[in-house]
Amino acid sequence: MKHLVTSLSSILSLSLTLIQISPSTCSSFIWFGTNEAGAEFGQGSYPGELGTHYIWPDLSTIATLKNEGMNIFRVAFSMERLVPSALAGPVDEAYMGDLVETVNGITDLGAYAVLDPHNFGRYFGNIITSTTDFAAFWNILATEFASNDLVIFDTNNEYNTMDQTLVLNLNQAAITSIRAANATSQYIFAEGNSWSGAWTWPTINDNMKALTDPIIDNTKLIYQMHQYLDADGSGTNPTCVSGTIGRERVTAATAWLRENGKRGVLGEFAGADNEVCREAVGDLLVFLEANSDVWLGGLWWAAGPWWGDYMFSLEPSQGVAYTGYMDILRPYFVGGDGGGTTTTTTTTTTTTKPDNKIYRKS
Repeated sequence: MKHLVTSLSSILSLSLTLIQISPSTCSSFIWFGTNEAGAEFGQGSYPGELGTHYIWPDLSTIATLKNEGMNIFRVAFSMERLVPSALAGPVDEAYMGDLVETVNGITDLGAYAVLDPHNFGRYFGNIITSTTDFAAFWNILATEFASNDLVIFDTNNEYNTMDQTLVLNLNQAAITSIRAANATSQYIFAEGNSWSGAWTWPTINDNMKALTDPIIDNTKLIYQMHQYLDADGSGTNPTCVSGTIGRERVTAATAWLRENGKRGVLGEFAGADNEVCREAVGDLLVFLEANSDVWLGGLWWAAGPWWGDYMFSLEPSQGVAYTGYMDILRPYFVGGDGGGTTTTTTTTTTTTKPDNKIYRKS
């Protein structure tokens, strides 16, 4: 991409950062893909109307991304729409049918589909406190998808401002219930408190190391963390703190995973299409790849048919990130070249533009 800088004099002294990439053999990740948003939209409008308050992901654009090389898609949905009366059911058959169609459409492509109850540890706005009810909810989902090895169960999106022991217990209840439903071959993604942030994980979510998976040796239990690159880590500002903020914010979590014999996935990350953010995202991925013994991959936030000009949209073919970031992401797709390692040097040159504009190329 090229970034337009206006109101410059015709003769300029320009400092350029040159990035040199030393190629590695191939990506070591086992997953790389994107979140698929839409079915969780219209929060507060329940049950809502399909096509007005919420929308399901477009399987044709998911196929486009799969053909590009992505192999995992995290499907956000609303617990309130799936089980509108109580966590223990019954299910809304139409909504469940659409979820099943979407998930099966993804796995039929040979990709992984992550079931993401995008509820922040809440149900109709209230913190979920009953591990029994939460387990019953997960029994419903796990029973439905127990025979599909490419389904991944994500316990809940971004628990936050909750009692830490409760977050641990809800995750454990989900894990135990999923396995009890005979869904024993699939991966489970556990999420933590404080929006599952990697940068606060070791201090906030240290007790999550106590989670256990009833099957064999915990190799299918993966810790899902999220990390954004703006000042407050919310992913709402297009300004990234620095070109190295990504690796800085996941370094402690990387050590936590290794010290505790755990493995993780970066379930949400993104950056706006500007020079600093592109550098930060690239550097973050270099770091994750270098630590792929504990980081199994990453998922961009987000694709989906209703994003329009949202700064992180990876929806083909006009999404801001789809046009601006695929060159950075593609080397890390499973089977990609791994992106290599980066070194930087700085030089100074003088550029003349007859139209009084300069184009800085990323």
